[in-house]
Amino acid sequence: MALRNTLSTVRVTASEEVRDLVADAARAFAPWKRTPPRERARVLDAIALALDAAAETLIPVALRETRLPEWRLRDELTRTTFQIRLFAEALRDGGFLDARIDHADPQWPAGAPRPDLRRMKEPLGPVAVFAASNFPFAFSVAGGDTASALAAGNPVIVKAHPGHPELSLATAEVVAAAIEEAGADAGLLSLVHGTEAGRLLVTAREVRAAGFTGSIPGGRALFDLAQRRPDPIPFYGELGSNNPVFVTPAAAERRAEEIAEGFVESVTGRMGQISTKPGTLVVPRGSRIVELLEEAELPGPAPMLNDRLHGEYERSLAQFSARHGVEPLHGGRSGAVRPGADPSPAILITQADYLHANARQLQEECFGPASLVVTYGEGEDLAELAGLYEGQLTATVHAEPECDVEALLEVLAEKAGRVLWNQWPTGVSVTHAQQHGGPYPASTAPGSTSVGTAAIERFLRPVAYQGFPQERLPEPLRDDNPWGCPRLVDGKPEEA
Repeated sequence: MALRNTLSTVRVTASEEVRDLVADAARAFAPWKRTPPRERARVLDAIALALDAAAETLIPVALRETRLPEWRLRDELTRTTFQIRLFAEALRDGGFLDARIDHADPQWPAGAPRPDLRRMKEPLGPVAVFAASNFPFAFSVAGGDTASALAAGNPVIVKAHPGHPELSLATAEVVAAAIEEAGADAGLLSLVHGTEAGRLLVTAREVRAAGFTGSIPGGRALFDLAQRRPDPIPFYGELGSNNPVFVTPAAAERRAEEIAEGFVESVTGRMGQISTKPGTLVVPRGSRIVELLEEAELPGPAPMLNDRLHGEYERSLAQFSARHGVEPLHGGRSGAVRPGADPSPAILITQADYLHANARQLQEECFGPASLVVTYGEGEDLAELAGLYEGQLTATVHAEPECDVEALLEVLAEKAGRVLWNQWPTGVSVTHAQQHGGPYPASTAPGSTSVGTAAIERFLRPVAYQGFPQERLPEPLRDDNPWGCPRLVDGKPEEA
């Protein structure tokens, strides 16, 4: 079994075990890389089917470890298996290979004859995946990073999150059994526990990339390790985001109730423990939105995922509340921070000039059900305010059709991976066009996404073959195209 003794109990994985598991993954790489995409899709479908069948085993463990309600866990497990199947569909299509063929052309006008060149994307090698705390299925052992790396043709070693170690173990057992029953190598999935085990994964010579979802300090430490290697590797880290929302005067006047209601729901849903929770709402000074938020009925106290996140939320909210230019609008100093008790949602308020003077501090992520309202006066430039923000996963505009927001949108498209119009950023749809990533510190690789089928591109690299005989070429680059992949031939899409 590739998971070895790590499957028998939850404990810190010893250094020698980590090395053995990495070696197992390295041995499994070549056969999995050579497996045709449609066969890899069959294995992914088997994993999804096994996870669905194991719901009554996995959900009780998740309930015990995460404090999430059962209905949310079941929805999340459905999302998890859906995204695995979506990657299987992408494999069957074959377009992810980006196969290109340029036939030899002695008359090529670039100044020299063109040789026969054929290019496609190929898997990197073993991938380390660091599970997240807030989505114990969808961003954990069998989550999007694991699914996209396996789909690309890479074995995966998962570093379990300490917030749900037993669930990680149980999920890994289900996935490992499904992989073996489907006839694939057991070394395709391994599981380790412990901080040191994670560091060893990032520095292991055989590991060729890493995926991470978590905090800025933890992610940055691992990113730096990955870059200090003698052979630096890609580190795809989703680290933190404020997800600011900008409301124009016209939108505030016409849709105050709608905006206030949507904001509260977006901030407090899942107790604010979502990376796309709006951390700032920028509204016109004197807007009814402020009054509505002050009078809004917020959800009552509720437990967070674990004690560590609870403590971090209390500390972060206390720091925000202590700033002389920030006042409680709803919650805040009035009881949201009560050591030992379940936390309550809180809405704070400040003015645009204070944001100008303290932009870095005020945009720090407060992971939990709290947000900051920023009021701006007539004539103040929303695009200038938007320019104060660092890289974001999302940025949102609430405006009316006649509003002149082109400059604002241009700034936000530079700052964020996903820009929303009159909607809310919570709820990251798993689809082909999704972008979940953004400029640092939202992520360490702004050209990639961790959600959607484009996530597979993180764990591939292009290779060109020049002058090869047909029988020596990879199947997608041969003239007869035995895998039936879509291709670009001499600069034009090949007819099916």
